[in-house]
Amino acid sequence: MADWLSSVEGQKGEKIWQFALQASNTPPDQRVFPKSQRLRKRAEFLRLATGSSTYAVKGFLLVWQNNDLIQPRLGITASKKVGCAVLRNRVKRYAREFFRNNKLLLPAVDINIIARRESAIMDFPSVMRELENAFRYIGISPCSRASRS
Repeated sequence: MADWLSSVEGQKGEKIWQFALQASNTPPDQRVFPKSQRLRKRAEFLRLATGSSTYAVKGFLLVWQNNDLIQPRLGITASKKVGCAVLRNRVKRYAREFFRNNKLLLPAVDINIIARRESAIMDFPSVMRELENAFRYIGISPCSRASRS
């Protein structure tokens, strides 16, 4: 019986390593979310709260402002109104993954994605669709945005 159990555990371990070692479609530099691409300090979030641009999509409110860096930075806010910790963490994980894969669509801006209650019941494709619409809006220049209105 012990031999059978050890062989099953060994097979599980092999599968996990095979999954972990699979090549991803994204380049290695986009698989990580370094500290240089995050909003980390309270002052950075407060700066966004005053005098920033906003755009609302289903489940999210995006607040952004140009920064003096060469890359976009992301902050995520999910209050307890969104749901329990499991739901909040899932929403934040979805938003981070979308940002990692689509940050090239954005100019050099600081973005705070504020999760709303509707985001807790959304699956990943729905979150992707909504955030993609918002990122496209952010990526449009202000001049062309004024002509669309």
